[in-house]
Amino acid sequence: MRPTLRRALAVGAALALVGVMTPSAAYSQDDPRDCSDLLGADAPAFMVCTWLAKPEEALGVALFWGSDDAAHLKEATPSDGKFIDCSASGSFCPAPGEDSVEGDENSPLPGGEDGGTPECEAGGQCSVDGHGEGGDGTDNGSENTGATTPVGTPTPTPSAAPASAFAQDPAAATAAAQSPAGQAITAAKDVRLRVWIDTELADDWKAGTVAFTAAVKRIGALAARPEVAGIRFTSQLGYNTTFGTEADVTAFVTAASDALRQVAPGKRLGVHTVVPELACGANDACKTEMRKRHPLLAPEKVESHLIAGRVDQLSLDSGLLYGGYATWKIDADQAHRNQWIQVRARSWDVLAQVAAEETGLVGQVSDAQIATRLGTPVKDGGAQQVNVWTRVKNADGAVNRLTAWEQLKKLTPIQRRLAAVYNPATPEKDVAADLKRLSEIVGQVYLTTG
Repeated sequence: MRPTLRRALAVGAALALVGVMTPSAAYSQDDPRDCSDLLGADAPAFMVCTWLAKPEEALGVALFWGSDDAAHLKEATPSDGKFIDCSASGSFCPAPGEDSVEGDENSPLPGGEDGGTPECEAGGQCSVDGHGEGGDGTDNGSENTGATTPVGTPTPTPSAAPASAFAQDPAAATAAAQSPAGQAITAAKDVRLRVWIDTELADDWKAGTVAFTAAVKRIGALAARPEVAGIRFTSQLGYNTTFGTEADVTAFVTAASDALRQVAPGKRLGVHTVVPELACGANDACKTEMRKRHPLLAPEKVESHLIAGRVDQLSLDSGLLYGGYATWKIDADQAHRNQWIQVRARSWDVLAQVAAEETGLVGQVSDAQIATRLGTPVKDGGAQQVNVWTRVKNADGAVNRLTAWEQLKKLTPIQRRLAAVYNPATPEKDVAADLKRLSEIVGQVYLTTG
């Protein structure tokens, strides 16, 4: 069974538990499963869009798995895999070194020995057995990264610091563990929540090397905890007014990524932004206008950070989708669906983990809204998880809070795909109690830190 189909079945079953059918539509008069019209005329020929289940099929799947208090889901067991017993008579299992066994991408060429004598040309380019440095699957740091800095635009010098500047004092990690943020990490660990640190380094980077280095070391001391899975180091990248040019954005992301990988090796790095053009679907007029309004957020510019390996997780905000496309008669549900179909078509999940950032579940929400905003990103295969905000302050300063606790508790099949964005500096009750309650509906938490 394809991974996307398994994900769709899980989401369908979960949404059936809250009494809602997942949104669906047929986009082709010839083939009810075809949705290629959403890809646009400029989509490469290899991109295809096909619904995995028609509405009545999806309903049947959801009802099957959700009926009788999800009895079928509880009884389901993994399939017996198909394995070869090499000791059985008649079985053949090739041994390492035989002609039928192929090496991986780091294996030397046939006839060559690992660590052979380098052959260097006059220009300084060296190779071993015909492999240049980096050409055998290793990184030489000089291959094309996919960055899209405009020709003629001078790239500003990033706030660089020597690697030694990020060296951690062991006492710093101890002090970080006793800080409010460190205590919040401990509380999250106690209730088995996976932790991401959610911070903002853009202003520190713009302030100069000293401020940037101090901020990176502070975050690194928190990230040293084994229960911390990753660091999201900026939000609204390219959407707000922090950066004015693509070169600035690239310089910042590169500097932050390099510094954090030094101070917090092994931790995943993420950014949050929005790509307005994706929600246009196949509407060329809409796409053209969105590129004019948001020149730093063209899909290929955001994608460049993924190709270059600067970030491991991309969180895409859905907030702009609600009401931002009325000019082109694209309602919120259509914009939402368009965005995730486009993400899937571009195969961004191959380059990084993609998450949906959902701020629209605070206040009073319907079961249908929960189905659309949590189910669509995962069901359509574009996102691997959904980040839910627990409180949002509106333009008037009033705070809207998450209220759909009971509905969200029923989404057990996709709980690990749900994360909560939580600020321990503004607890509802106290941090430990808040995180315990969050652990009932999500499997991960993004702890906002200064």
